[in-house]
Amino acid sequence: MQQSPHSPKSQSLSASVSDPAAQLSSLQQTYTVIPRVRPNTPLLDSIDSPSDMNMLSSAQLITLADELRLFLLYSAGQSGGHFGANLGVIELTIVLHYLLDMPQDQIVWDVGHQAYAHKVLTGRRDQLATIRSKDGLTAFPERAESVYDTFGVGHSSTSISAGLGMSLALRYQGRAQTVACIIGDGAMTGGMAFEAMNDAVQQDADLLVILNDNDMSISCSIGGFSRHLAMLWESGYQVDISDTGEPMLCKRPDMQAFDRRKRHTEHRAVPQLEDNLFKAIGFAYFGPFDGHDIPELLRVLSLAKQIKGPVLVHIYTTKGKGFAPAELDPVGYHAISKLPAESHDDTPSESIEPTKQYAKPALKYSQVFGKFLCDKADEDDKLLAITPAMEEGSGMIDFARHFPERFFDVAIAEQHAVTLAAGMATQGVKPIVAIYSTFLQRGYDQLIHDVALQNLDVMFAIDRAGLVGEDGATHAGVFDFGFLRGIPNVIIAAPKNENECYHLLNTCYEYQGCTAVRYPRGTGTGAAIEQPAQVYKIGEAVVESVIGNDDAPHKLALLAFGTMVATAQQAAESIAIDTTLACQVHVINMRWVKPLDTAMIERLLAQGVTHIATLEEHMVMGGAGSAVNEYLLNESTAFKRQRPSVSNIGISDRFIAHGSQTEQLADCGLDVAGVIGQLKQLLS
Repeated sequence: MQQSPHSPKSQSLSASVSDPAAQLSSLQQTYTVIPRVRPNTPLLDSIDSPSDMNMLSSAQLITLADELRLFLLYSAGQSGGHFGANLGVIELTIVLHYLLDMPQDQIVWDVGHQAYAHKVLTGRRDQLATIRSKDGLTAFPERAESVYDTFGVGHSSTSISAGLGMSLALRYQGRAQTVACIIGDGAMTGGMAFEAMNDAVQQDADLLVILNDNDMSISCSIGGFSRHLAMLWESGYQVDISDTGEPMLCKRPDMQAFDRRKRHTEHRAVPQLEDNLFKAIGFAYFGPFDGHDIPELLRVLSLAKQIKGPVLVHIYTTKGKGFAPAELDPVGYHAISKLPAESHDDTPSESIEPTKQYAKPALKYSQVFGKFLCDKADEDDKLLAITPAMEEGSGMIDFARHFPERFFDVAIAEQHAVTLAAGMATQGVKPIVAIYSTFLQRGYDQLIHDVALQNLDVMFAIDRAGLVGEDGATHAGVFDFGFLRGIPNVIIAAPKNENECYHLLNTCYEYQGCTAVRYPRGTGTGAAIEQPAQVYKIGEAVVESVIGNDDAPHKLALLAFGTMVATAQQAAESIAIDTTLACQVHVINMRWVKPLDTAMIERLLAQGVTHIATLEEHMVMGGAGSAVNEYLLNESTAFKRQRPSVSNIGISDRFIAHGSQTEQLADCGLDVAGVIGQLKQLLS
């Protein structure tokens, strides 16, 4: 939507862009310590909605950027959360909210890691300390949270598709509003982004795409597209935008802060305007520009948003901008934990360490996987490992260092990762796809059509299964049992602890066919990993314990899957000692979701169980408990004869809001107290 040339915002913008004082003050401050005390931010405190910025000068916007950056540092220290990406887009966020007429104009963030500043400028400043906490702000944009959050995100590469849909719907309704999509260079590697750009050109849609190029996603950006962006930098030129919106090829201004991007030393000729991918596709391309230069962003974006058709503005930013430790370690400072409590001594406050550097008393499951990967690769040269841009999160750093020729980071491309593994498997090697449960959803067709249908020898190491705490519903891995177990030729394992995880990874690796080992986020029970690696019998459950008297009138079989085995054991001990229930409890570690140990179920029925309960950190609908029900109703004659009472304990038919994992489990009735309550109801 174009601003009237006589509007207050337009007059302020005209003065701001040409303001010499603003040009001199365009160097923002850099901080080295996260403040423990709420900083003094008078200008920021006066902004409760984007319209409050209308009359600010460029110099004031720069002051606002400093205050906003300092406030985000303070807030992150109080609550933890996504860090580097938010610091990197402060100037861009301010300029967009200044230029656009929100909420009529639409801003669509990709992934949403970087939307904290957006939340602050749209009326949620005083709530930011609650972010990622139960009943607090979400970690990502969410439509139910604010009218300014135009599209709910959390997964990568969706912004251009969503923004295009908005633009076409607005055009159909005759509404002239600006739609601006902000996408990072990492997210741009996802196939959806290119599908959307292709369609935007076909539709000749009015769409402003801002490529936030910080040479990073969570990790460093990789691949041919990243090299293409690097070559645009190394050319030394930029496509500037004229006052009439026309492209102009010129020498790029000095931007020494971004010299780290240099990757290629060969001489490159002066490029033509067509020498970039976006122009070749059919976008009007402008850039690259300094994404931290507020006067320049004001000039460029005020012109770009008036151009008809699909437009891409390419900006350079620094992940962690303005906080020196994060600029030096953008991977480690992708997210941080909240500041520890003060020790009340005379030691000065230091900058907080990145989340990944905090020691844990037990191994994380991702570390268990990383250990298995390296151990197995030492003895089997057929092992190849694939990740869609989650090298650090999936615990693959050591493997990538020691076996670089066998490590394949395919960027944010889950569909490609799965079919790549299928292709590898046809040539006699053993590919392992390390992927988060929530991201495997994006490769579902490939899992069915390219792997399972051909019965190829591919193993999936599925991390972040179950509830994931503060990242909330967008990242919850609570659908994988359901979408995996209905696929023929797929075997699914669910370990109870770190040791069992290690051996199930080994078991599934040794199996010839499609397998999946599903394990949770974070640490386990502290179980030591026993050596050497074992091969378990596939489809065989384990009796964990039998608690209570044999002559008890009630016999409960508690069939637990994965990490809920420990919860089942604690609940069983409480049930068994409750004399009012008069119940013997059999705790079964089912270990396998597919194939089920139906022989174990039949033995329990033969022992006269009167009640059966399944327990899983997964949706009840379609989950492991449903698999047990299907067997009992369709195949077990003993069940039809005895008719014991059956209950499925899991997550009900709803998305689970963010909070700590402990809070989420309690909310779902999957903590020990909740499980005991449900079992008592079953027994009554």
